[in-house]
Amino acid sequence: MEAGPMSIHRLLGAMKKLEASDLHIKVGIPPVYRIGGLLKKMAADPITEDEADHLLDPIVPEVLRPKYETTGNLDFATHLKDGDRFRVNMYRSGSHTHAAIRRVKAEIPSYADLHVPQAYSDLIEKTSEGLIVVVGVTGSGKSSTLAAMIEHINLTRAENIITVEDPVEYRFIPKKSIISQREVGIDVQDFSTALKYVVREDPDVIFIGELRDHATVLAAVQAAETGHLVFSTMHTADTMQAFSRILEFFPSHEHGFLRHALSNTLRGVLAQRLLPAQPETGFGVVPACEVLLGNSVIREKIREGDDQALPMIVGKNEEGMQSFTHALYELVRKEWVAMSVAMDYAPNRDALASALKGVEVKNQGLVSRIKAAGNRS
Repeated sequence: MEAGPMSIHRLLGAMKKLEASDLHIKVGIPPVYRIGGLLKKMAADPITEDEADHLLDPIVPEVLRPKYETTGNLDFATHLKDGDRFRVNMYRSGSHTHAAIRRVKAEIPSYADLHVPQAYSDLIEKTSEGLIVVVGVTGSGKSSTLAAMIEHINLTRAENIITVEDPVEYRFIPKKSIISQREVGIDVQDFSTALKYVVREDPDVIFIGELRDHATVLAAVQAAETGHLVFSTMHTADTMQAFSRILEFFPSHEHGFLRHALSNTLRGVLAQRLLPAQPETGFGVVPACEVLLGNSVIREKIREGDDQALPMIVGKNEEGMQSFTHALYELVRKEWVAMSVAMDYAPNRDALASALKGVEVKNQGLVSRIKAAGNRS
């Protein structure tokens, strides 16, 4: 992007042209874009302290401004006239405003766009109530996956969908379903208040932006128990960490109640990691997905507290479930991801190397490289 008058709308508009995922505003350096996973400085003068403190003024919701002045942190969403949306995090550093801004494409992706397993689609088709949680680290595509799931319901079922988000990322247009999206800090004071009233709003489907504490987990489980389909996210690396995190929100004497409730309501935990795809695929990134589904065996193990048995069940790769190792194996087998990349992301390099030895691929040197990568592990 060429230098020019410093304007937040101009900086945001350039993200689409540059195919940038993120924009960083910091005092003392030019604006920085993340393009293809790499940080690249704009050809411009460094941002001054005064510019940083006022650059975002045109897009900050007035109702949220006092919160930033008080806390030094603020999350909100904004959009341009072309429909592109952005998730903004403002934060105070050295007494001045810095920001990290992520571009959220206006178009709601489909399952095909995301390259997720068939199990994702099957789960939505077969489920009308219960709890579905999508987990992963920051930037693993959780929001996009949930948007695709909710949009699928919107297109195919006559449901009342209520979302509680902080901030709202994708904007849904009612189609076969009707939708209300409530943004924390703008439409409602906080998650607790929104969730207190959500079941009184006659919902069929509820999306809670994140399971972040005792109150949100309890609200999600109780809503699922009363016949609603509840979606949410968690910031954990895999399905097992999701269970550990949920339990951490509750005192030990409530774990029995929580396990019983989860055994009755949990329909699936979907864990994602985004990997760089082979250039010839044209995909950019593809997800490796660990899929745990709430079948009778899983429900029994959760109820009994036998969490250590869950990875073995998932690792059988049956009934739509799959381990991360199997997901990586499939990505290499389809030649979507390089073997070396899969090895870097593998939770167990030896297990992946062993699985890949039987794969027939075009590259005749692959097997020897697999063995070498296995030896290095």
